[in-house]
Amino acid sequence: MTGQEPRVPASREEAASRAGKLRAEIRRHAWRYYALDTPEISDAAYDALVRELEAIEAGFPDLITPDSPTQRVGAPPAEAFAPVTHAERMYSLDNAMDLGELDAWLERVERETAGRDVAYMCELKIDGSSLALTYEDAVLVRAATRGDGKTGEDVTANVRTVKDVPLRLQVERPELPAGRVQGSLFGDGAPDEPWRVEVRGEVYMPKASFERLNAEQDEAGLPPYANPRNAAAGAVRQKDPAVTASRDLATFMYQVVAPGALGITSQSEALGWLRAAGFRVNPDIERCDTRDAVRSFCEQAIERRSDLPYEIDGVVVKVDSFALQAELGFTSKAPRWAIAFKFPPEEKTTILREIRVQVGRTGALTPVAEFDPVLVAGSTIARATLHNEDEIRRKDVRIGDTIIVRKAGDVIPEVVGPVEGLRDGSEREWRMPAACPSCGSEVWREEGEVVPRCTNAGCPAQRLERLNHWASRGALDIEGMGTEIVGRLVGAGLLHDVADYYTLTFDQLATLDLGRVKKDGSPVLLGETMARKLLTSIEASTDRPLARLLFGLGIRHVGATVAEALARAFGSIDALLEASAAELAAVEQVGPKIAESVRAFAENPENVAIVRRLQAAGVRTADESRGPQREQTLAGTTWVLTGALERFSRTEASEALKALGAKVSGSVSKKTSFVVVGADPGSKYTAALEFGVPVLSEDDLAVVLETGMAPGTGQ
Repeated sequence: MTGQEPRVPASREEAASRAGKLRAEIRRHAWRYYALDTPEISDAAYDALVRELEAIEAGFPDLITPDSPTQRVGAPPAEAFAPVTHAERMYSLDNAMDLGELDAWLERVERETAGRDVAYMCELKIDGSSLALTYEDAVLVRAATRGDGKTGEDVTANVRTVKDVPLRLQVERPELPAGRVQGSLFGDGAPDEPWRVEVRGEVYMPKASFERLNAEQDEAGLPPYANPRNAAAGAVRQKDPAVTASRDLATFMYQVVAPGALGITSQSEALGWLRAAGFRVNPDIERCDTRDAVRSFCEQAIERRSDLPYEIDGVVVKVDSFALQAELGFTSKAPRWAIAFKFPPEEKTTILREIRVQVGRTGALTPVAEFDPVLVAGSTIARATLHNEDEIRRKDVRIGDTIIVRKAGDVIPEVVGPVEGLRDGSEREWRMPAACPSCGSEVWREEGEVVPRCTNAGCPAQRLERLNHWASRGALDIEGMGTEIVGRLVGAGLLHDVADYYTLTFDQLATLDLGRVKKDGSPVLLGETMARKLLTSIEASTDRPLARLLFGLGIRHVGATVAEALARAFGSIDALLEASAAELAAVEQVGPKIAESVRAFAENPENVAIVRRLQAAGVRTADESRGPQREQTLAGTTWVLTGALERFSRTEASEALKALGAKVSGSVSKKTSFVVVGADPGSKYTAALEFGVPVLSEDDLAVVLETGMAPGTGQ
């Protein structure tokens, strides 16, 4: 049928019959192509089948079904991603950073299983983004991101465009097993109850697709993506599914949730079921009966890493038997029956061309190595911090050296050191400049510190870093305001200090020149869509808590923790500016040195003027719930919140506890004082019971916040 218009049946009955056969045939061929890698027909023949189905559905729109192969793209762009609560928590894994730690884990597993024979499944750890797929009566109904493990985002419309994700399973509903309990994947067991099954895995971008995407970015005058993992995660969260479809994503699935209801008793059986159901399962897996076999698989994976068509960053080792997995159980963060063996950092050699100095927001001068670009752990790097002059001397790194570079944790570029045997005498030692490279002002190194600083508070480089810091996630969190845009706004004369963020207009942002050109020679502008997004983010930033504002102001020595302490103690920026050095130093976690720094900030008229402009722009500079009026009756106690709270948001409850002097933690330990439990509490509640930590209800919490007294403590 290639080369001619597809035939459309005249009658609806004939069309329905032909469409059903076409869908089944297309699914079968897609399964063989993507899951089994054994296609039976050519791409052209496959495309002809799809075109015939499209023609029938165009002629008879009422025949279109949600699971039709033609419906991968077609959902309208999403305004936002709805939250999805996972039926079972998506745990992260503990790491083994070397073979010694892997051996220790294997020994612990065998010790805890009382010397019984233990088999392991070894699977390559795909460097992608986790997905959870839910099917009802074999039809895909939901796809969700991992999120925080308990709550993810609904990305169904986007994931439907990923070609190797089956829209309908290749397996039938199994018979209801005897003794099934309520809450299994069969729902409540009613005859008309949908058959539900959830599977999990990884969506990733192949290396070739990543290279092609970055080439397209370059042609369009846009910045490249850092690595395939980020590109894949970003593609899944596109608002327009058509954009996701264009990114050429792929998947490997590796987990069946509630496998017992399917009669599956091991990880190896689960992988077989996934393959039979139509999912793509990584062929590079191995069931290992001995520790030596596990080690051998991991060692071979390290050697084969660069030859694979996708990025991996380790090997996941799991106890194969689900019965033994249940015996081993979980910690509060990870399963005890699985571990991620992380590869040692990939190291490459390159030439160090220059060491340049970067000036930070507090005037700190940091040497940065600039070297010939080199591909390391999935992305190209050309720069890495050298931290300080003492570190350069310790490593004996010289300009012109052949150096070894890697990514610490496969993320942060790092210079390991020089290859001294390749020196030819032309290499040059480097010295920290006596003047700031940005403004030419004197550089001063305080006694006892390793970092020299520019003494000019008006230094342009410091100003740029202060502006970037204000917009960062830990501070005022102006989403989308990246370093490139900030630099362009500064260059255009639109940003001088942080208060200027709140004077930016739509026209100024939309017409901002990003310094790149399109193929036709016209400049790349920020554009209306991004301008609207930034203005919305700027407006949202006006209502951040006081601690975020104090951190964002970049006062020297005032990090996030100290900012929290100052916000609790003084409650407003005005009270803080008026506080004496003695009053500041009396605050826990502050002390004389930080107090002097805060007073120096408060005594600078330019700083005070910026604060007044922020207040005039409507930026929140006070927290009514904080301040010296609340006695610190919960000081010395540590609290953990878990589950869904109805009377408070998690943030409100945390801030109220902190206002009374309590510390709020994200994990339970023997040192935890109280755990507040809402609906569906999860593993933190279990950990509280294990450690014997007192458990409080939300009503109990309300009493504590009202009275300032914790139960049973005399406070």
